[in-house]
Order: sequence, then structure tokens, then C-alpha cells
Amino acid sequence: MAKIAFILLCHKDPEGIIRQAERLTAAGDAIAVHFDGRAKSADYERIRAALKGNPAVTFAKRRVKCGWGEWSLVAATLSALKSAVDAFPDATHFYMLSGDCMPVKSAEYAHGFLDAEDVDYIESVDFFGSDWIKTGIKEERLVYRHFFNERTQKRLFYTAFELQRRLGLRREIPADLQMMIGSQWWCLRRRTVEWVLDFCRRRKDVMRFFRTTWIPDETFFQTIVRHLVPETEIRSRTPTFLMFTDYGMPVTFYNDHYDLLLGQDYLFARKISPDATELKRRLAELWASEGAGFEISDEGRSLFRFLSGRGRIGRRFGLRAWEAESSLGAGRELLMVACKKWHVAKRLVERVRAHTDIPAVEYVFNEADTPMPDLGGIESSIEKRGRHRRSFLRMLFEHYGSDRLVICVDPSEFDLIRDLSSDRARTSLLEIVCDFSDDYLTGHARRVGLAGEKTPREVLDRLLPTIRRDIAFESERMRDADLPRHIRIGSDASADETAAALARFLDVPIETARHLAADHLYSD
Repeated sequence: MAKIAFILLCHKDPEGIIRQAERLTAAGDAIAVHFDGRAKSADYERIRAALKGNPAVTFAKRRVKCGWGEWSLVAATLSALKSAVDAFPDATHFYMLSGDCMPVKSAEYAHGFLDAEDVDYIESVDFFGSDWIKTGIKEERLVYRHFFNERTQKRLFYTAFELQRRLGLRREIPADLQMMIGSQWWCLRRRTVEWVLDFCRRRKDVMRFFRTTWIPDETFFQTIVRHLVPETEIRSRTPTFLMFTDYGMPVTFYNDHYDLLLGQDYLFARKISPDATELKRRLAELWASEGAGFEISDEGRSLFRFLSGRGRIGRRFGLRAWEAESSLGAGRELLMVACKKWHVAKRLVERVRAHTDIPAVEYVFNEADTPMPDLGGIESSIEKRGRHRRSFLRMLFEHYGSDRLVICVDPSEFDLIRDLSSDRARTSLLEIVCDFSDDYLTGHARRVGLAGEKTPREVLDRLLPTIRRDIAFESERMRDADLPRHIRIGSDASADETAAALARFLDVPIETARHLAADHLYSD
């Protein structure tokens, strides 16, 4: 059975560290503590005194003064790792934690999880080929030497960086290494850790290289493990659940996140708020429990993106410079059908194709596999269609040889709707307002990744009102924009009212419109 030696990097809250060590070792595991050399010595001595009689606790032999982005974080990890290897010869796995981490599963579950596969868990993706780094310097982290801390010595950091750049003082990456990058929170098998420590003793050239790279805790272990361990024995993921905001800051979890955290496919979570005392109490009890079952829904990240992105949806469709003076074409008419229930809009579009000579396509800016004619490649992805949307639509007009075209759009794409409505060509918008039952919204949440099949009912009960308000907001936003030729129909309208609105929108005879508004238009 797996026995975990936790590698705990911490710098504050001695009482919390003592409780964390006691909790983790009570389940039969061990812990090696590195307490930041910059922290108070009195706090460190308090921790040592409280844990002195616990044989499952050891301490890093050397306290390193740690700084964000520096080699010191890797040095501290290696120091604690060496102590753990020596102190706990029966440990099978070594798991990196911070003082802000808490378990989101039971110890019983965690041990079974690690026993299930003989692999290492470490996020490790190609440094140059991936988009793991969202902002800031990338290649420059490696090819220049960094002697100063960007956060505390900003002027020196950038002066040294610029001086090396101007003088051409680039250095080579060790030729036999493929640089990798990923989260610093990993879980490695004993054999892997022993290989890494041996590599550190043998390869002084690699150690010198990483000592002056920037943010090496995201590249050192990720690169060395990938160099030493077969790819088939690596799961490129962190076993610790963490999320980041758009500004690169870790998302903090509070008391009301308990159900969400348990539903994620991870063993621990970071960062737990220091004030979330109820959450910490419940998670501590969970770690010590036996026979607990877990329904994994894994919707945490998509749910966070949805909630934090509200109010900013659609901005990726801002007008491009080369399109500022372009138009869909004088004398042409674009007819947009906006409906949150895609199957309703598609049903209407299918009837438009059957009963009129107006060409109609479905959710071309929302659905990757919507049926499309061959337009030379611009139609091959949503990204291409959205990036060159007016050119794309002009090509559709030309392909069908028509001056009128119907397209479907999701109401969330407000900036797209507003931009196209301002075109010199004539545009009309038909908004189809639908009713949404809780069952439908639950299905919608699962289809778009906000929830899974096993998402707890309590999470759904909190999520559904937010989705309902968001849909209402999208409709209000279109109405308040006072768009030209904006027509609204809804499932509460009579067949005659719907037919009249469709006749006006499409400029077709009322008899044709009645065929379009026939029975079951709004059926789910």
C-alpha cells in the first residue's frame, strides 16, 4: 500500500503547520517540513518543539531563504526531499505541498489512487511548443542569466536582462535536455526521486544552468523527470487542484466551496483561505474518514471561467484594423437569428431552406462542425471564421449567389451582433425568446462543461439561477442596445403572431411565414 512522504514548503502560520503535520501523519503517512529561512526563528522553534515526539516528521537539514521566482524554492524543495528520503525508507511516494493546501479526498482514497497506477504525477509540457506561459518573458527565462529578483529588485532585474540582450550574452540550453514546464505541485515515486537526486549529484552543469534561470520551480523537476522517466510512466497533470485568475493570481477557496472541491479529480487543493475555518475543519475530518465515496464531476475550472467571464463574453470579436472600412457589400442583407436553444433556431433555418430561396446556415461562429461549403480553408475552424468574419460572410454571399443570407448566432455573442448590425449592408435581427426549465438548464450546463453527470445537486441548485440570470441578461443587452430592425418572438406568442413576425423579418408572404411557424417550432 502507498505510503506518502509529504514535502511541505511553508513560511507562516506555525499553528496551522503543526495541525497539518499531525493530520497527515495520523493517517500513516510522513512529512518533511521546510520552514522559510526568512521567517521568524521563534516560529520555527515552536513547530519543532510541537512535533519533536512524532517519528513521522522530519525537517529539512538547511533552511533556505526563499524568494518567488528564484532558485531558492528549488533548493528548499531538494533539501526537504533529501531529508525525507533518508528519514522514511518505507515511503513509496513524495508529494509536494504548501501551507495553503488541504486534502479534498480521504487518505484511504488517496492511497488507493496512487496504488492504482505505477506512475509519476507531474505536469510536464513542452516549454517552447505549449502556451503554458500566458504573460511575461518566455525564452528569456532560460537563455539569459537572472541574478536578481524581479519582484523585489525590479530595476536591477531588467537592467541586467537588457544588458545581456544588447551584448548578445545568450547561453545554450543543455543539449541533451528537452525543456519542459508545469505546476510545481507534483507527486513522484521513490525510484524517480532517487534518480533525480542522483542526477543532481552527477550533472553539475545542469545545476549551474537552473540556478540562474527565472522561475525554475516551474521547469526544473518537470524537465529532469521527463529526461529520466519513460513517457508512459508519467501522467502530465498535478494531483493538486488549483486555478488562476486572468491576472495570474491563484484562486482562493472559502467555506462554501466544500462540495465543489470534493467533486474535482484531485487529492488536494490550493489555496484554502486562512479564514475558511469551517472548510478546513470539514476537509480535515474528510481526510481521516473511512469508506467515503466521491462523485467526480470535475467542472471546477469551466465553472470558474463562466462565472468570472460574465460581462466580458464576446470581446474576442472586437473589430480588426483591416476590417474597419470593409463591408458585407452594398445591397446585401444579413438576417441574424439569435436563440439560446440552438435546436429551435436550427429547426427554423431548416424550414427557411425548405420554403424559401434564401440561403441559410447555422451557428457558424459558435459550432465547429456546422455544415459548411468549401471556401478555401477559411471555413475550417471557428477561430478562422471569427478572425475574418466579414470576409467569411462575403464569401458565403458569393458562394450562394444571393444578396440575402440567414445565419444563426448565440445571444452571448453580443459584440459580434452589434458589429454586424453596424455594417453598411442591411441587417436584421430575429431574437427567439424561449422558456428554460431546470432540467433543460441542467442539460445545458453539462453540454457546455459547467457541470458533469455526477455534479452534486447542491452545486446545481446554486449554479442554475446564475445561468438563468445570465440568459436573461443577454436578452436585455440586445433589447437595450436599440439595434435596427430587431424583432422578438417567443414561445408564448400565438401562431399568427409568430407568422407575422417571420413575414416581416424575412420579407416573405404571410402564407410562407405560416409554414415556417408551424407546430413544434419551440419543442424541446
